[in-house]
Amino acid sequence: LLGKSQPVLELSKVSDVDVYITKPADYPHAPSKLLLLLTGGTGIHSTNNQLQADKYAAEGFLVVMPDQFEGDPAPNTAHAPPEEHPSFIEQVKLGVVSVAKSFTIDMWLARHTPEKVLPLLHKVLEGAKEEFADAVANGDGVYAAGYCFGAKYVMMLGGELPDTVAWGQKVADEERGVVKKGPLIKAGALAHGTMITKADMEAIRVPVSMACVEGDSLFPDEVREEGKKALETKMVEHENWRLAECQSSL
Repeated sequence: LLGKSQPVLELSKVSDVDVYITKPADYPHAPSKLLLLLTGGTGIHSTNNQLQADKYAAEGFLVVMPDQFEGDPAPNTAHAPPEEHPSFIEQVKLGVVSVAKSFTIDMWLARHTPEKVLPLLHKVLEGAKEEFADAVANGDGVYAAGYCFGAKYVMMLGGELPDTVAWGQKVADEERGVVKKGPLIKAGALAHGTMITKADMEAIRVPVSMACVEGDSLFPDEVREEGKKALETKMVEHENWRLAECQSSL
């Protein structure tokens, strides 16, 4: 599809977490870089997400796409392609979610919080760094890309975070207090971010590229603009692409 050999793919486990792994056709004979790909609510069994991972692999990345939801994808996505039945998060953005459906997605989001998702991603990162040490070394670290739900976690992995959140600890060690750790990735890219906060953006310490939609209620302009100011103040390299700007440049 992209003018290169077809990638090699598999459903497997890394650190006991289900993952979709896709590798360049010439790996390991040719050097590759490790990419952590974080999906939207449709999860790793979505055909669209697998195709996206394969495209990255065709461009030379060794892609690890973890199941962030532990077998519990967003409502309306478990048994149908997302293009036929959009996830509730996508429906929220389209403004077509009823009160009952909003309650359902709120319940789903309550099951998948940073306190649950981040420790899972840390396990995957640790396992992937060991299993694919050559790709990590070749890229001088791990790269990450995320869409919708996954976009927030690209930011969090690229930031300095209190260990009470980032490492799943409920209470800080009273003697040492809260310790900040990270970042855990070299650079990140995200599109159509969901539930990203100003604090998420203020914590970023690695280069980040953001593709955003104007008027997005789940990643409001004011949050993005305030976060952009924080990135500029801390001299963090960043790109902020708006959908309207991208369309005008085509």
